[in-house]
Amino acid sequence: MQASRAAQRWFAALILTIAVTTLQAAPPAAGGWASRPDVVEFVREMVDRHGFDQATLTDVFERTRTADVALKLMSPAPVTGKRSWSAYRARFVEPIRIREGLRFWREQADPIRRAADRFGVPQEIIVAIIGVETVYGRNTGDFRVMDALTTLAFEDPRRAAFFREELEQFLLLSRDSEVDPLLWRGSYAGAIGLPQFMPGSIRRHAIDFDGDGRIDLRASTSDAIGSVARFLSNHGWRPGEPTHFQALVDDETRARPAVEAGVPPKLSMADLAALGVSSPQTIAATDLLSLIDLPDGDKPTQFVLGTNNFWVITRYNRSYFYAMSVIDLARALRGAANAPVAAQPGKRPVER
Repeated sequence: MQASRAAQRWFAALILTIAVTTLQAAPPAAGGWASRPDVVEFVREMVDRHGFDQATLTDVFERTRTADVALKLMSPAPVTGKRSWSAYRARFVEPIRIREGLRFWREQADPIRRAADRFGVPQEIIVAIIGVETVYGRNTGDFRVMDALTTLAFEDPRRAAFFREELEQFLLLSRDSEVDPLLWRGSYAGAIGLPQFMPGSIRRHAIDFDGDGRIDLRASTSDAIGSVARFLSNHGWRPGEPTHFQALVDDETRARPAVEAGVPPKLSMADLAALGVSSPQTIAATDLLSLIDLPDGDKPTQFVLGTNNFWVITRYNRSYFYAMSVIDLARALRGAANAPVAAQPGKRPVER
């Protein structure tokens, strides 16, 4: 199969950057990646399936390095104590993220407002996700994405299939963008830019929101903002609906089947009542919910009733702790934005 024009341009750009990337890279692993049988097979699949040039792609893998640190960071952490929702929350709902979130909200008021209007996602939720992910662009990662994804795709014993798919998506993304795959930087798991999208999510959900004709989640804050909102919308965000309700649990053991039902939400209030779960808030009988448990060390477990929108946030990160931290940071940001100006000397309130 012949390579497309985009592939040819990508190849030309790749040749021009070989010298630079070779100087920047660490020494390769012995033998390089290109000679491994599983990598050879992967290259063959990319040629057959997507029309890549075999020699070009083989050269990319020859110059790809083993990211031992990424592999180590992906290994399950040893269990050293009880999970603590309070400790986890404190990492994200804290003064720096609130202060920087308000600054980000003021400076990016126009794209945030446009994204909220277009996709129906509250402004504070968009701001909170970017804050939790990268502290508004401060921590986007400095791993070569090609190194990280290749190492995890062929060495991670637990999630190799997932990372091999992401490696495929990343090479397609690099070709579409006409950027040498060895130039991308991101997290140890291969996530990219202000919103830390995986390559597959970039190709499926990212959007050119600044109108410059290209998608760039690393340099374009507007693209990052619009892409976060579009990601949530594409996963079924329901405008105007809450993310959760308060939950009262009579007996944790009795309520365990509701917790184990997981997400997406599928339990009515009648179902929950039969398991000793209620809420002090008014909830429609037809609403479907999930019982979310938030273990808190030696303290009593906290519970909330997750709605569809809670489930949508978990599509960004499967952790209940993560989703609830986004929600709580969003609430803190909204509260601070609506605070009297006198409480924020020298600051203008965020326009809504």
